[in-house]
This record gives sequence, structure tokens and C-alpha cells, in this order.
Amino acid sequence: MRGKAASSLALGIAAALLISSPAVRAADNWPSRPIHIIVPYPAGGIVDIVARAVTEQVGRDTRQAIVVEARPGANSNVGTSAVARSEGDGYTWLVTGPAVLVNPTLYKNAGWDALKDFKCVGLAVWNQSVALVHPSMPAKTIGEFVEIARSKPGQLNFGNPGTGSSIDLSAQKLFQAADIKLTNVGYKGQPQALIDLMTNLMHFEIVSLALALPHIKEGNVKPLAVFTEKRVADLPDVPTIAEAGFAQAAYVPWYGIYVPSSTPDELVGKIHAAIDKALENPDVQRQLSIADIPGKPMPLPDLANLMKSDQEKLVRVVKTAGEALQ
Repeated sequence: MRGKAASSLALGIAAALLISSPAVRAADNWPSRPIHIIVPYPAGGIVDIVARAVTEQVGRDTRQAIVVEARPGANSNVGTSAVARSEGDGYTWLVTGPAVLVNPTLYKNAGWDALKDFKCVGLAVWNQSVALVHPSMPAKTIGEFVEIARSKPGQLNFGNPGTGSSIDLSAQKLFQAADIKLTNVGYKGQPQALIDLMTNLMHFEIVSLALALPHIKEGNVKPLAVFTEKRVADLPDVPTIAEAGFAQAAYVPWYGIYVPSSTPDELVGKIHAAIDKALENPDVQRQLSIADIPGKPMPLPDLANLMKSDQEKLVRVVKTAGEALQ
């Protein structure tokens, strides 16, 4: 009897300690103070729009303040590494694109390992984009452009808004699938690169759909193919990259929300539920729709699998392209 009593007492103490542990208390009380969102890109860009649309709705739903901070630098490494080093208490989030997966390959000391240092707690949006040329380019289709590029290896240039960015990765997948070589011209973001395409200083670019559409409608640039799962309502005559014959280049980048890997699973579940609820809000869907960046919830295991599979695919693209930064 004494043995059973001692065993029961030990189990009771263990259960009490578990219930009172900091991790469990943190999950029970979350959120009890403002949530800090770090965007490792300049304010006003696509990632910043995504971060605010989704996370500010989380704030309204949880009745807690949301602080969105743009912390750019070193091709997103500054903001990303800051979150990787932060405490896993549910109050510091990262909103970013595929750079979190590929930058450790591009840089010798990026400051993190995506699969070891982060947990993806929510899928924000899929970044749709479109392949563009100047109206004077004789190509009317992406296939015709590829033929021109093959006949002039290295003579046509590509306006790259950032090595390792979602746009760069889409372009590299296309160049590898089509077996063409363009000269890379680096820019700090899409807007300036697009301006140079419109003034015929660049030959080819891939641009986020929301940014490109007004200029397509005005005739300043010519669309050849969209990097989307299906045709875009605003561009019904423009095929998807897969329809155009380059299915291997079909890639729609996604922007996710991450927390440090030290965040307890119970807390991760609460954060994930809050993000999914925000994504389903009609006003959030309207904001994302206006920007042509659709969002949808995904289960946590699917997010983990997406992280792993995308990292494997994109690292291969980066290595094949021979891209590397110090």
C-alpha cells in the first residue's frame, strides 16, 4: 500500500509541476502582451503588406497589440537572424519568403538554419508573378523569348530584385528549365527594376502581379506568362508558365509566418489557430485579393513538409545557378 501511495504521490507532484511549468503557463496566458512582428524587408513592400493584413487581424481577434517592424538588411539576414535568436515565448514572429530557406546556402554565415531554428506557424500567401519584356521585344510568347535568348547567350539581361528572393528563384528555375543564359543585373527591390524595363534598359523581368498589372494595362510592358496555378482573371489571354511549355519552371513562392524553434508545441498550436482564423476573415481575404496574393490556411504538419520540400528544391536551384554571396 505504501508503495502505491508513494507512486501516486510522485505522479501527482509530477503532474503539478508540469501544469505549473513556464511553457504551459505561457501557452495558457498567450497573448498577454503585444506581439512583435519582424519583416526583414523595407516597409511598403509585398511582405510588409502581407504581414500587416494577416497579423493585425490576429491582434483584433485576440484583443492584443501588434507591432510590425520592418528590419531590412543583408538580403533579409538581419531581421531573420534576430528572430532566430529571440526567445520562443510566442511574442516574436517572422514574416518572410523563401529567403529563409535558401540564404544559409547563399551566405557562409547567414545566422540560422531554417529547419533547426524555426517553426512555420502559418501560411500567409502565395506570391503570384508574371514574366515581362519591353513592348519592343519581338517575342509574343515565352517560347519565342526563349528562342531569342538561346540565339544570344549572355547578351540579354535580367533585372534581378534580389539574389535568393522569390522573384530570383522563379527566374532561375525558368532559365534552367529552358536552358538559357541571361546576364544578371542586381537591384534593391522590384520597383526600380521595373522602371528600367519600361525604359528598355532591361530585357526581361519577373514581377509580382500586383505591381505589374497597372503597367501591363497601360501598355508599358508586355506579359509573356504568369507564375500561377491557373490563368489570372485580369490577364485571361496570358498562359501559365506550365501551359506555355515550361512546367519544370512552375513555382509560386509563398510567404510564411515563423517563430523560433524553441517555442513549445502547445503554444505553436495556439498561434497557428489564431493565424488561420485571421486568414479566413473576409476583410483579410479582400485585402490579399486586391494585391493578387491569395492566402489559405494549412495544417502544421503540411507547413513543416512544405518547408522541407521547398528548401530541398530551392537549394538545388541556387547551387545549379552557381549563386553565392559572402
